[in-house]
Amino acid sequence: MSVDLDQFKQIFYEESFEGLDTMESGLLGMTDGGTDLEIVNDIFRAAHSIKGGSATFGFTALASFTHIMEGLLDEMREGKREADTNVVNILLESVDEMRSLMSAYQNNEEPDVVHMQVLQKKLEQVCGMESTGTAAEQPETKAAEGQRSLGWKIEFKPHVNMLATGNDPSLLLSELQNLGDMSLQMHDSKLPSFINMDPEHCYLSWSIQLMGTDIVEDQITEIFEWVEDECDLEITGIYPERKRSDRRAGDRRVPGAQEDRRSNDRRKGPRRPGDQKPAAQPTTIRVDTNRIDELIDMVGELVITQSMLGQLGEEFDMSKLVRLREGLEELERNSREIQEAVMRVRMQPISFAFNRFPRMVHDLSQKLSKKIRLELVGEDTEMDKTVMEKINDPLVHLVRNSLDHGLEGPEERLAAGKDDEGYVRLRAFHQGGSIVVEVSDDGRGLDRHKLFNIAVKKGVIKETDTLNDEQVFMLLFAAGFSTAEQLSDISGRGVGLDVVRRNIESLGGSVDVRSTLGEGTTFTIRLPLTLAVLDGQLLQVDGQTYVLPLVSIVESLQMRKENISALAGDTRVYRLRNEYIPIVSLSQLFSTNDGEGSGELHGKLLVIVEWADKRIGLMVDELLGQQQVVIKSLETNYERVKGLSGATILGDGTVSLILDISGLMDMSSKTLDKLNKSSAALKKYSIQERNYG
Repeated sequence: MSVDLDQFKQIFYEESFEGLDTMESGLLGMTDGGTDLEIVNDIFRAAHSIKGGSATFGFTALASFTHIMEGLLDEMREGKREADTNVVNILLESVDEMRSLMSAYQNNEEPDVVHMQVLQKKLEQVCGMESTGTAAEQPETKAAEGQRSLGWKIEFKPHVNMLATGNDPSLLLSELQNLGDMSLQMHDSKLPSFINMDPEHCYLSWSIQLMGTDIVEDQITEIFEWVEDECDLEITGIYPERKRSDRRAGDRRVPGAQEDRRSNDRRKGPRRPGDQKPAAQPTTIRVDTNRIDELIDMVGELVITQSMLGQLGEEFDMSKLVRLREGLEELERNSREIQEAVMRVRMQPISFAFNRFPRMVHDLSQKLSKKIRLELVGEDTEMDKTVMEKINDPLVHLVRNSLDHGLEGPEERLAAGKDDEGYVRLRAFHQGGSIVVEVSDDGRGLDRHKLFNIAVKKGVIKETDTLNDEQVFMLLFAAGFSTAEQLSDISGRGVGLDVVRRNIESLGGSVDVRSTLGEGTTFTIRLPLTLAVLDGQLLQVDGQTYVLPLVSIVESLQMRKENISALAGDTRVYRLRNEYIPIVSLSQLFSTNDGEGSGELHGKLLVIVEWADKRIGLMVDELLGQQQVVIKSLETNYERVKGLSGATILGDGTVSLILDISGLMDMSSKTLDKLNKSSAALKKYSIQERNYG
């Protein structure tokens, strides 16, 4: 019976890409001139697993390239070579090449073997080897050393646990048969009686004779590389003059390496079928088993509650009304807990997004001839997997900008009285119902006057405009705005930052920047924890029900006439504990009632909301209940509407719009600007009161 190996490819791809990440992080952790044997062993094991799997699935280019790379790693394991800069760099290039080859196979594309061969020669030069040539040339090399073999004798003795690891000896024998004329003898002397037989144990072994003058020994060992830790293998050449060339798979291993590899082997056989078509492969997620166990327990509680309600429904009378209410409350509680548990399954530590940056900083610091230290803070902070995937590109752009244009070179830093090594810090933390990610550096900072003059020259603003520091720095996000004096293939601070802002805002988030000249710059990104569900406060304005994210609400109050004041024109503010809050009318913003803005405010409801350290007061007609709602995208189903982040369907079947606090603040920017300009006067003088009654 033949087995379709394609069903296991998806598992192989997932584990191999994880192995490549392990190799890369291990190489980046090595210091020049010092070799950490534990790290080298981790890298070697990852490479070895990838090589074995590649050979099994017929990815010959990847298998042969990884085999050459293993030679260099083996020298490091045996202490023959130190991990200097040259070795680490060539191994990092090799990891990139392996990732490229793997992606090509995953997408059913032809791998770029030309680039692979160039890098393979560099590896061989580092190892002090000469080019081994192609597989077709290797038999001639054997002939040069002696007579060409007529075939091979193979003693194949699987260990008893080979089947338990998901490996099938019959598949290996089938692959051998494709190489030439094969005859074999099965040995069953260790086969127990039927009643004592364990179906997961392997009791058989084989003596194999494989004939063919064009068969190379490496072709045989390549077939068994996937199971070399689960079998005893002896390969002997058959020569006309009976010259023997014995080779055992274990001879190449470092003492103790076999046990070490076996205990860390990740090849546990098939766990689930994979999709054979790469285009249709599902996005997977690794979940802590404790969270799955927690979810199963909650489902059990839900089943018990459902059973109880079912019994009540069979013979219900009014005397059971109290038990019915208790059962419904229990059902609601169970449903809520399951929903929260499912949402936690989607949460992943942001370290998955941060892990790409050590390599980026390593490569660019060498390219830019700068000394740069990367600091990662809050790597355990969790966020929704979908949000994390979409934030990757904006983060990469901001980090590259900091490396290229934010940080000075060593000489410039020393002249400025700084340490010659600069830093870029990635920091993540939770704030309310949002996640905040900061990208900061201790570089030259932003020149306010330079930014203003460039913006005037490009026609973004007028020379007569009055802008505070925050507004000037936000000009970086204007389309096409750049401070770069010359083009760079790495970045240009400002080039593409409009795209960064647009991508972040599409997630319902915001980005701002603050900087001190000569000290550094910090970009701050605020994002929702999840794009699927939010806790909301229902409110009503002009007969329309809206949902306001609960985490954005500071407090709600009824306005009193003595605390309502005016700035210029009709711009109104509310004095709340010596703080002046701009009053924003949703009726005016959404044009649902044009006359609402001029009415009496005394006694009306004001909801104070906060976003990015700014506060505004939303004037509403009525506050309804609180409810957890499922977010539906407006942009997908209709079009993007400023001030609204989406929509939801309420329990009664009606549609309610979800307010976007960041968008509302942008729509109310004129009011906020007037308040900022008058802030100094507000502190020194009382505001002229107006009677709106």
